[in-house]
Amino acid sequence: MESLMVPVLILLAVVAAVLVAYSAARRRKAAHGTAPSQPAATPQELARTAAGRLTEEQHRRIYALIAQGQAMAAIKLYYEVTGEGLRASRDAVGALAAHPQPYLSKEPAQIIEEDDDEPQRFPYRYRAIASKGDVTREVSSNMLNDEIYGRIRTLARSGDTEAAATALTRHSDISLKQAREFIALLDD
Repeated sequence: MESLMVPVLILLAVVAAVLVAYSAARRRKAAHGTAPSQPAATPQELARTAAGRLTEEQHRRIYALIAQGQAMAAIKLYYEVTGEGLRASRDAVGALAAHPQPYLSKEPAQIIEEDDDEPQRFPYRYRAIASKGDVTREVSSNMLNDEIYGRIRTLARSGDTEAAATALTRHSDISLKQAREFIALLDD
């Protein structure tokens, strides 16, 4: 009987240790559960909120880094410009990558009179390429950007090819004939 006494005491010590650990874990869980929890934001809401914290330049730079596959650099930039935590920055950039957001100006939009003044010149050259079959045309200009080219494509696709060609000649150094040839290739 005495030979069984040592294993029984060891078994009782193990059971007591397990019970103490279990009750400590329950107390810890109860302490964390008392804080009011907010429902988790959806990734789309997180992306909208994250985009709203950025200036236009920061927005453009973060999306450029995401497009180049440099997620760590995008997270670092977001972390630096917003002051958010590292985990929040990672989640925000992930949401921005999964649910792209356009930049929304915080100030009311001003109507731009394009016909009155000279087109803006950008510090880079924008290349627009259109092709159909074996025919390819390219326009390279420092007066074009994605927004202007998008408006030109929208005009062309809506059937207003003359307005699209005029806008293209205004924002590049090509002739109206060359612009019409380019616009003709945009029809899908």
